[in-house]
Amino acid sequence: MTRSYKELDVRPILRNGGEPFQAIMEAVHSLAPGEGLRLFATFKPEPLFRVMGKRGFGHEATEIGGGDWQVLFTPEAGGPADISASASGNDATAWADPVFHLDLTDLDPPEPMTRILAKIELMDPGEVLFALLAREPVFLMPELEKRGHQWVGNFDETGSAYRMLIRVGEARE
Repeated sequence: MTRSYKELDVRPILRNGGEPFQAIMEAVHSLAPGEGLRLFATFKPEPLFRVMGKRGFGHEATEIGGGDWQVLFTPEAGGPADISASASGNDATAWADPVFHLDLTDLDPPEPMTRILAKIELMDPGEVLFALLAREPVFLMPELEKRGHQWVGNFDETGSAYRMLIRVGEARE
């Protein structure tokens, strides 16, 4: 089977001092089922490998000369096609119903992250919080994992809001 790839060249963005993450995520969300992403960058984008791995993509990075890189992000068989999740506990169907629902779509960063972290401090292990956000909380995700919490999330059907479930983990010293 020949796999098709959508191409995205972020080298001009990077050379102009810009941050290409939003453009990359928009490209990922526009992929057809089974389609991969061919990314061109001015460096080997190792932090992106983890982000894309959570979305069910493997990667193959190749230096193409002049310090530039091509990375093929290929959907993995059985991987999460449209939902990202923390490394453990990603079967949200087995989770309890949320005890809190937060609509944080009108807030600018870092306020949504601050409010979520404050609310989960008040919750018991195993309890679940639902949050609706205006953008994908890429800085919140590793912080939740560091604190022992689990999460699942994805964009709504319109792509305009990010939905997230967070299950509180055991307290860590």
